[in-house]
Amino acid sequence: MISAGSLHFAYAPSPPILRDIGFQLDKGQILGLVGPNGAGKSTLLALLAGLLTPSTGTLRIAQVDAMHDNKTVRRKTALVLQEADLTIIGTTVGEDICLGLSPKRRAEALDLATRLRLPAPETPVHILSHGQKRKLCLATALLRRPEILLLDEPFAGLDYPGIREVRGMLRANQDNGLTQIVACHDLEPLADLADLWLVLSNGQQTAFGPAQEVFPLLESMDVRAPCSWRAGLGILPWDDRHKPPSAATPPS
Repeated sequence: MISAGSLHFAYAPSPPILRDIGFQLDKGQILGLVGPNGAGKSTLLALLAGLLTPSTGTLRIAQVDAMHDNKTVRRKTALVLQEADLTIIGTTVGEDICLGLSPKRRAEALDLATRLRLPAPETPVHILSHGQKRKLCLATALLRRPEILLLDEPFAGLDYPGIREVRGMLRANQDNGLTQIVACHDLEPLADLADLWLVLSNGQQTAFGPAQEVFPLLESMDVRAPCSWRAGLGILPWDDRHKPPSAATPPS
């Protein structure tokens, strides 16, 4: 689904922001993307979303050569930014989620909003909580029916119920075969969901692989491992007994 090799990116004539990035991700897998501030996570997400073009190297996204066809890459991916207010365009929940959709798909959009337990369609977006805005942005991204979903800090600023809801969406997306890359600083909510982990530091890839290989290295890379791992208990599942309704990818 995603294949990157010797990937470099720079705003010429400045020095490279990303250097020698290489990894592979299969369909339906979740990749945890971690690293300190300024490590290059957001830049890598922009490359994967087709918003930037790699300077050198190879990058294939859903069988598309991202070095030469960013337009198709943008159709196959959806990027949900950390700052929801940068993404929301409509003045109400219904207006934002239905923007640009045909009448048939508007009904689908409103049904998805209901399953995500978003406020009523006539609710002004400016009164939504941080978590509600985040869910609205995620809903609009899923309505694009992407093959790859890119999430920048989806857990930031959420309370415990909100984190559980986002976890439920990630798991439902995974069950539906959607490939997901999640950039995060706090690994706790993602530790038992991610199949693979990619660690960046100062624009370079410092680790890639499953948790058992990557987590022992995290402390030396200025990334805090999950509490259960630090306590010697391995990776423990969260208590998701109160999962939200099946939310994720709209039907094809």
